[in-house]
Amino acid sequence: MKNLKIMETALRDGHQSLIATRLKTEEILPILEKMDQVGYHSLEVWGGATFDACIRFLNEDPWERLREIRKRVQNTKLQMLLRGQNLLGYRHYGDDVVEKFVQKSIENGIDIIRIFDALNDYRNIKTAVTATKKYGGEAQVCIAYTTSEVHTVDYYIEKVKEIKAMGADSICIKDMAGILLPEVAYEMITRMKAVTDLPIELHTHYTSGIASMLYMKAIEAGVDIIDTAISPFSGGTAQPCTEVFAEVYKGHERDPQLDLDLLAEIADYFKPIKEKYRAEGILNPKVMDVEPKTIKYQVPGGMLSNLLSQLEGQGAADKYEEVLNEIPRVRKDLGYPPLVTPLSQMVGTQSVFNVLTGSRYMVVPKEIKDYVLGMYGQAPAELDEEIKKMIIKDEKPITHRPADDIEPEFEKLKMEIGDLAKSEEDVLMYALFPEIARKFLEKKGKPQVKEIEEYQINIIV
Repeated sequence: MKNLKIMETALRDGHQSLIATRLKTEEILPILEKMDQVGYHSLEVWGGATFDACIRFLNEDPWERLREIRKRVQNTKLQMLLRGQNLLGYRHYGDDVVEKFVQKSIENGIDIIRIFDALNDYRNIKTAVTATKKYGGEAQVCIAYTTSEVHTVDYYIEKVKEIKAMGADSICIKDMAGILLPEVAYEMITRMKAVTDLPIELHTHYTSGIASMLYMKAIEAGVDIIDTAISPFSGGTAQPCTEVFAEVYKGHERDPQLDLDLLAEIADYFKPIKEKYRAEGILNPKVMDVEPKTIKYQVPGGMLSNLLSQLEGQGAADKYEEVLNEIPRVRKDLGYPPLVTPLSQMVGTQSVFNVLTGSRYMVVPKEIKDYVLGMYGQAPAELDEEIKKMIIKDEKPITHRPADDIEPEFEKLKMEIGDLAKSEEDVLMYALFPEIARKFLEKKGKPQVKEIEEYQINIIV
């Protein structure tokens, strides 16, 4: 078998999972040259929540972060996560915006774009895949993993065939909740290898406690790449530890051949940074807990804590177990959507409403109604007809690709933001997050000292 390859997640999903995506660019840049020499297959540095967090919380330009990382990483591929037609935002965008965003991501330094759709409706990722190939990037298409009566190994093998037909460069099994069992993974990867030569990457989270066992069976089955995080940003709701796999498989036929001395230096660099976030309360100890119930309820770790927070805010923390039991019922009613952004939040909220009101679907969020109307794409299974009628009455769901209803919008967005945008990257920032991007662009370029002086004046007054 070929040497195992490793994608390092600390600069994106590792710190997104543990410290709410709060790593600053100034904390990332000093260690990059060493990370570039380790022998990683790729570094995940962008996408997911990093774009939003940069402008919402860190007062940083995410495009500038990417360019600065690219300057320092010359030997290792840079990777990002993209939500298909949603890009990094929370709605479907016009095809012209999707293509432009992919183009600019690659121009600014991204090599591999991992693309997924929450429903595994590949109509919603076709534009992003085509654009990635057009502009010279590698298109990695995801299978969002979940379990249900329709989500069998046979189902996933059919998805592999769809991915292959799309012209993808590789496949990622995206186990966002940490629920893929080792023996199932062994069967799935073995059968995938029988129908495709595309490299297969496996992504998971340690939430349920089975991630290392999962990876070992996947490696045995011939998985090509696994996602791990350097020790300070591993475990809990993040990925398994990079150093462990580099050490355990040293001298093995699948040895990933990473530089163990450099890994130790990188871990030492990040340890005090992690401790700083722990002291500030940004690293919530709960994210490090193992929660085996994840396997039963199919709920990602971050969703569990969000549900508890919602219920505590309503003075209904005692309803937590009841809500967890409601989630599988809502999933079944809605055609078994995988619990990944944004569907995890939507299903969780509907479950809370069902329990707190004491009457199922008496209160329905707009997002759930839009989902039932087909605005997010095609559900994996047929929806319960009675529930569907309760939610949308006599309205007719669409059956075509949702983005077919969106006119080209880049030029319109460019006019809306006007002179505040100094580049197409600024326009795209506005497209994704209009309100916070406008505020960010208004402040961009102003001297920091002036902002401090104004703040001091306000305090004095």
